[in-house]
Parts: sequence; C-alpha cells; structure tokens
Amino acid sequence: MMRLTISAIAVVALMGAAAAMLPRSPSIELSAAAMPPLQELHTMAGVSTLPVQDIEDQSLVFPPAAKR
Repeated sequence: MMRLTISAIAVVALMGAAAAMLPRSPSIELSAAAMPPLQELHTMAGVSTLPVQDIEDQSLVFPPAAKR
C-alpha cells in the first residue's frame, strides 16, 4: 500500500514537471497590454445605442441588513 502511494505521488510530480516544461502557445497567454481600452469596448459593443433605463431607488423599500 505504501509503495503504491509513493508511486502515485511520483507519477503526479513527473507529470507536473513535464507539463511545466512544455512551451506555451502565445495565443493562450493574455496580458493587460492586449486589452483594449474600456471606451473602445463600449464603442464596439454599441453601448450608446442601448435604451436608457430608469432605475428606482429601493433602498427605503429594502433597507440593508443590520449588522449583528
């Protein structure tokens, strides 16, 4: 039983080491520099064409829960 556990741990460690050594595809790695500005995202999504919604203030109807 002990040999099986040690063997399983060794196999998992070897698989982890092998996965860490594999080269990563540059298409998978995203960085903050690849993110377009928020205003450009809004323009691409057409946010300005969405209808304006009136949101009722329900803070008096549903007050926040009291801290205990």
